[in-house]
Amino acid sequence: MDGLDDVFGDLFSSVDGVMLFSPSGSYYERFAAVEDIDVIVVGTEDEVGAETFVELPLAFDDVADRIKFGIEGALEQEVIEDGDELACATRVFADEIDTISRVRASADDHSGIYDLFAKSRADPGVIKSVLELAIELGKKGQKGKPVGALFVVGDAGKVMNKSRPLSYNPFEKSHVHVGDPIVNVMLKEFSRLDGAFIISDAGKIVSAYRYLEPSAEGIDIPKGLGARHMAAGAVTRDTNAIAIVLSESDGLVRAFKGGELILEVDPEAY
Repeated sequence: MDGLDDVFGDLFSSVDGVMLFSPSGSYYERFAAVEDIDVIVVGTEDEVGAETFVELPLAFDDVADRIKFGIEGALEQEVIEDGDELACATRVFADEIDTISRVRASADDHSGIYDLFAKSRADPGVIKSVLELAIELGKKGQKGKPVGALFVVGDAGKVMNKSRPLSYNPFEKSHVHVGDPIVNVMLKEFSRLDGAFIISDAGKIVSAYRYLEPSAEGIDIPKGLGARHMAAGAVTRDTNAIAIVLSESDGLVRAFKGGELILEVDPEAY
């Protein structure tokens, strides 16, 4: 009779690499000591000093998303190749890695999240803070009610030139930055009002209540999305900014870059 090693051996046979998702130091060292196998650590931080590390922008609770985005990042960084077979070890039920999946890397499974973070003008940490804010707003809404919001991040000078104020700018003489917990409370309060938030490459909140004026001609967005999404597509086509939109109607968070929708996430999945 076959033993467990024989039954589960197919998970590990002929893999091209092992991806460890947020391993402990001791767990990583055990794999790093194995000869002739590429070990890739994936997580929000490199806590083990891995030789090859892929950063996740968010700690995805959904395991499938965690693995998918980890593989996408590894493909983006060219530490793996299209078609590689990978053993992916991650946490599901415990504080230590307890689940292993065998996954084939495919360049066709492209979500857009690494386009958003790796090739944008704005600081990745700023984009992460804005994305997290939009996701939190999508989960909780404004006083329990669904809310829509538009954040334009990066290339703030050009964005300001392609927009006009709808009301006074509460951030005109301030030097506050997105990611500050107190500031984020303010942004959540202001989100119930019309207009976009404009945020600099470095995270300074330049303005609220901005009406974006670039022409929407030629912008192609999915059916059912409204003016907020159209404005996000248009302003990112005409500037080097990215735009993150929380939809009031369906609750999804979408990111636009270069005039195109590149990412769509459900806040309830995180």
